[in-house]
Amino acid sequence: MTTHLRPCLCLFILLSILTGVLYPLLTMGIGKAFFPDKVSGSLIKQGDVICGSTLIGQNFNSPQYFWSRPSATSGYPYNTLASGASNLGPLNPKLIITVNSRIAALQAIDPYNEMAIPVDLVTASASGLDPHISLSSALYQLNRVANARGVPAVMVENILAELTHPPRFGIIGHVYVNTILLNAALDTQLPKQ
Repeated sequence: MTTHLRPCLCLFILLSILTGVLYPLLTMGIGKAFFPDKVSGSLIKQGDVICGSTLIGQNFNSPQYFWSRPSATSGYPYNTLASGASNLGPLNPKLIITVNSRIAALQAIDPYNEMAIPVDLVTASASGLDPHISLSSALYQLNRVANARGVPAVMVENILAELTHPPRFGIIGHVYVNTILLNAALDTQLPKQ
């Protein structure tokens, strides 16, 4: 048995060092060399203050901001330690109640908006952390944000147009916008008056 134990132990130590230390250091080094922003967590800074990440949604509930897609995480919204969907089916009464309460909140904050409410404004993503909304969700909120900031809607629309992303390769996904970047741009370019 000892003749087999020593080679197994040596192989275990060698592979642990190779896959547990050297490979992660190599991939981190390559990442820092070619994608330093992404390796650091895609953080957003305003001055010297970190105000978020482009990868994680935030709970915006003021009328002067574009609201992110709802979060289904437990504890508090956009809790990265509890990432995951609600896993409730479309006919589940709890999901229907949740969606209806989100619809009521959108209608209460913008009672004169007659546009159809986009589905991604009332349903959570699979991770519960999605910072992106569809262009239709952003357009649904555009007038509310402009009115709350006291600026013409075209000024907000121009910022939205700059930050709108087309589908990947022109065919994969939909037109979307990152609410974290959009709201940060609004605070920089159009502070509330």
